[in-house]
Amino acid sequence: MASLPETDESTPLAAQLAIDARRRIDLQGRRFSRPQSTRIITVANQKGGVGKTTTTVNLAAGLALSGLNVLVIDNDPQGNASTALGVEHRAGTPSVYDVLVEGDPLSSAVQQCPEIPTLWCVPATIDLSGAEIELVSMVSRETRLRRALDDYLDERVREGQPPIDYVLVDCPPSLGLLTINAFVVGREVLIPIQCEYYALEGLSQLLKTIELIRAHLNPGLHVSTILLTMYDGRTNLAQQVAAEVREHFPEQTLRTTVPRSVRISEAPSHGQTVMTYDGGSTGALAYLEAARELTEQGAYGTAPVAVLSPPEQPDDEPEAAREDSATHRDHELAGSIGGSVVHLEEQR
Repeated sequence: MASLPETDESTPLAAQLAIDARRRIDLQGRRFSRPQSTRIITVANQKGGVGKTTTTVNLAAGLALSGLNVLVIDNDPQGNASTALGVEHRAGTPSVYDVLVEGDPLSSAVQQCPEIPTLWCVPATIDLSGAEIELVSMVSRETRLRRALDDYLDERVREGQPPIDYVLVDCPPSLGLLTINAFVVGREVLIPIQCEYYALEGLSQLLKTIELIRAHLNPGLHVSTILLTMYDGRTNLAQQVAAEVREHFPEQTLRTTVPRSVRISEAPSHGQTVMTYDGGSTGALAYLEAARELTEQGAYGTAPVAVLSPPEQPDDEPEAAREDSATHRDHELAGSIGGSVVHLEEQR
């Protein structure tokens, strides 16, 4: 590490190469620490195109390649996570649909990732696109996935199989029953945020939905992690968005940012994650570093700070001012980028 040359902003290409070299030396071949119990993380953002599926599969691959047992639940009817992990998900394949609608055990749908032995996936087929309608009339429609996963984890223990360290649930870009099932099954929420203004606008509604889930269905749910994706440090906008997110969510936002990367985009076309497609690329190293941060967040027992509570105000501030601050907190997050405050629906 010490032999690497010093660089500065005047040589951006050399600086990036030096960063990648340091990451490669520091990360590759390292074993990450196991959590004390299974961490179940829902990867959600109702805005499309922010990198939910890409983040899910690459974090899962990074964790699995570092010695951990990981299960990915593809809860998105598009089935992109299943494609990236190289598992079968043609129509008729046992999938999340059979678990949610037919009540089949989760073990009947679990497939092993062909590239990584310690990575498993529950695929999504096209049948899942109709599950939203079919679930409406079912009893306990919001908790079906949670019960199935809990039974599966217990089953592995009974059969003497190695316990699952991480479960990552990929969500569709919506706030329907599939996403609600994912929020109920999860204990933590990871929110990928694209470093552009539009990605911030829907964050208020997402946090409101999580608060409703906490109040009525899953009291233990909390936002533990925020990952900045598609980051382009050459633009002022990306730097502004990153600064605003870190200001509002300092405890949850990972230090690592995921850059725009051709390798990350190419990998799914080969039925792989970027970890197995080009593990030495900038994108792969960024996701591997983010995976390490995720494990350290739990390994050292750092309790994530809830992001849904308004920040504390000085005692001498009037009560009306404190209420106004709580109401408009998320408005400021979306409105502080771009110059004008966007009018969003108030949370209360």
